[in-house]
Amino acid sequence: NCDRGGLCSSIKLEVIPNLLFGMGNPLLDISAVVDKDFLDKYSLKPNDQILAEDKHKALFEELVKKFKVEYHAGGATQNSIKIAQWMIQEPHNVGTFFGCIGKDKFGDILKEKAQEAHIDAHYYEQDEEPTGTCAACITGDNRSLVANLAAANSYMKDKHLDLEENWKLVEKAKVYYIAGFFLTVSLESILKVAKHASENNKLFCLNLSAPFICQFFKDSLMQVMPYVDVLFGNETEAAAFAKEQDFETKDIKEIAKKAQALPKVNKKRQRIVVLTQGKDETAIRLSDKIEAFPVLKIDPKEIVDTIGAGDAFVGGFLSELVRDKPIDQCVKAAHYAANVIIRQAGCTFPEKPDFN
Repeated sequence: NCDRGGLCSSIKLEVIPNLLFGMGNPLLDISAVVDKDFLDKYSLKPNDQILAEDKHKALFEELVKKFKVEYHAGGATQNSIKIAQWMIQEPHNVGTFFGCIGKDKFGDILKEKAQEAHIDAHYYEQDEEPTGTCAACITGDNRSLVANLAAANSYMKDKHLDLEENWKLVEKAKVYYIAGFFLTVSLESILKVAKHASENNKLFCLNLSAPFICQFFKDSLMQVMPYVDVLFGNETEAAAFAKEQDFETKDIKEIAKKAQALPKVNKKRQRIVVLTQGKDETAIRLSDKIEAFPVLKIDPKEIVDTIGAGDAFVGGFLSELVRDKPIDQCVKAAHYAANVIIRQAGCTFPEKPDFN
């Protein structure tokens, strides 16, 4: 497989529990179809991800009062781990997930949903902050996400990641995935995991996650970048990243090439850069060439919402990566998972995948 861009190592991976590790912001998604007036009232762009500020405090209550809402277990990394597990099916608990929640009703829902999704979630539970929420404001096939991190922001390396029984789960994994959103919470936790992966020639994957991460958390992002084996992003994040890094190009293929060339600690593996472009082809920088993979066609009428598309893409990709499959197979699974998710409300899915 290696000549087809597989991330092969001498060890062939048998799929066992805790092979895939994710760490991030566990949030309860509260989604609703809203109108333009609602977006304007809270100065939201139709298609964006932001952190809630004081002016958004009333948004969450108004959303629940005025519109028909649905609750889903969310948070970018947790979604991706969940989708990877769904794609793999058996055994259960291939994906481990760490994050911080509150001791409250929403926290209980998250625990329940993680169990239903067969992921091995180990939450750091504290009672100072409530469980985080994310308002998904849907208009047409756009979604504007407003995250109120609350408890998710309180993750503590020394209170959770460093505990022996938790760190053992980190050591069991062979593939690691963290969304860039977690850079706003615990850089030291990310670095500890990233260094472990690099020192043991395991795969560390990171997502740019949002333009604001590339802009306002640039220093943290660039502290982690030398450990990144697989970098994910979409076209708007790639453009923001290129601008902040002075790449002096808007061309997606050039951006992928320059992102790949950034310094890297583990020289045994060359970085792979995976950039999605919505309905347009996915661009992948692999060794010294760029490859373009068309996405699966879908009738716009069949799109329910695009909330979980990016997370699902990563989840599908990871489900094949943990099985040591070649990159073209990883992308095929990624496109399949994203295609399924956009036909559903939120990051939800049918009982079983129809993918081989």
